[in-house]
Amino acid sequence: MYLHSFNEEMRSRFGCKVYRLALSAGCTCPNRDGTVGSRGCIFCDGAGAFAAHGPISQQLAQAKARVSAKAGSGAYVAYFQDFTNTYAPVGTLRRLFTDAMEPEDVVALSIATRPDCLGEEVLDLLRELGRKKPVWVELGLQTIHLATAEYIRRGYPLERYDEAVERLHGVGAEVIAHMILGLPGENVEEMARTAEYIGRSGAEGIKLHLLHVLRNTDLAEEYGRGVFRTMELEEYISALERCIRRLPRSVVIHRLTGDGAKKDLIAPLWSGDKKRVLNAIRASFLRDDLVQGSDL
Repeated sequence: MYLHSFNEEMRSRFGCKVYRLALSAGCTCPNRDGTVGSRGCIFCDGAGAFAAHGPISQQLAQAKARVSAKAGSGAYVAYFQDFTNTYAPVGTLRRLFTDAMEPEDVVALSIATRPDCLGEEVLDLLRELGRKKPVWVELGLQTIHLATAEYIRRGYPLERYDEAVERLHGVGAEVIAHMILGLPGENVEEMARTAEYIGRSGAEGIKLHLLHVLRNTDLAEEYGRGVFRTMELEEYISALERCIRRLPRSVVIHRLTGDGAKKDLIAPLWSGDKKRVLNAIRASFLRDDLVQGSDL
C-alpha cells in the first residue's frame, strides 16, 4: 500500500506532526452577494461551522484549544476556511494573513478561495507572504463535468481553474484542489476523471470530500424530493480508491473525507461517525493494497 498522505508530507517538510487551525477572514462569497449568484453553491448552508471568529490572535487560541486534546508537540497550518478568503480589500487580507502567520509554531498559511477571486493585487500579496512561509491556496473545483458544475451552481468555467493554477504557481503558491465524490448524476468513472484531471493540472495537493446533505440548503430540498441518493460507506470507499489510483504519486492527499456539522447533517448519517469511517477506509486500503497512481 502507498498513499502520499498529509501527515507523511508534513513530517518530511517540517519534521513533526502538523495540525490545521481553522480560521475565518470574515469574507462573504461572490456566489452569495449577487456578483456571481445569490444562493451560493447548492450544498452550502452558509454557516461556516468549524472556524472561530474575532481577532486573529483570539481565533488562533480558540483553534489551538479545539485541537489540544489530540495535539502533542507539533506545529500548525493557519487555515482560512470559511467562504471565499480572498474576497476582501487587499489591505484587510494582508493584516489578517500576516497576523495568522506571525506565531513561530505556524509553519504555513492555507487560504480557501475561488479561482475567480485571485486578482493581481491578491496575487502580489501571496507572493509577498510566500517569502516568509509556505502559502497554500485551496480551490473549490469539486468536479470537471459541466452538467454537474451547473447543477451545483459553482459559478465559473473549468478554464478559470486552470488559469488560477498557472497564476498561483507564478507567484510561488502551492495549490490544493477540492473535489466532491457522490455529486448527483455522476458515476464513479466520472469522479475518477476529475481526480485524474486535478493530478494533471499541476495541483500539489487534493482534498477528497463526501457529498453531505445539510439542513438549510437547496441540496436538502432536492434530497427530500428524492432527486438523488447519497452514497453508502462501501460505495464511497470504492470510489475513493478508484480516484486515488488515478492520482500521481506526487500529489499530497490532504483529506480522505469531510465532516458536516452533526446537528445539521441529514444524509448520509453514517458519515457522522468519523472514527468508524476512517477506520473502514484504512482497513479497505490495506486489504486492497491500494497504491496511489497505479492506474496511470
